[in-house]
Amino acid sequence: MNGVLTFFKAMFENFYLMSVTCSWILAQIIKIFTGYFHDDGFNLRKFLFGTGGMPSSHSATVMSLVVASAIVNGAGSYQFAASTLLAIIVMSDAMGVRLETGKQAQVINKIVLELFSGKGDTNANLKEIIGHTPFQVFVGAILGIIVPIVLNLWVFN
Repeated sequence: MNGVLTFFKAMFENFYLMSVTCSWILAQIIKIFTGYFHDDGFNLRKFLFGTGGMPSSHSATVMSLVVASAIVNGAGSYQFAASTLLAIIVMSDAMGVRLETGKQAQVINKIVLELFSGKGDTNANLKEIIGHTPFQVFVGAILGIIVPIVLNLWVFN
């Protein structure tokens, strides 16, 4: 039992893990409110665990790792370099491939609805909100910068 407690204590003392986790949770909570006003409805499961939306939780998470790495190891460290490269890949993917995939899903859903309306099953329903706009990625990145700084100043210092 002592080993399990040590494991959980180490997890909660891990600045990297807490920064990333808090950034993701905060981004998902913010999505509840931005999604409610954008979609004129409330779907807790969709906004807490879904992809896409404002702000980008992917961007918040990876940028939080970048900032945590800079705080702990410095900007000249391999941890900072690796996390920066990861952040660039994740954020460009969120705005590029995933955003285009969502646009394609919208077109396919519209085509299927038009072709098969009144003819039975129109159950394509591909997920349309997959990626992020550049603004959503930017806001997520800003959130990911703020969270580890705040944690470092008030919790881990």
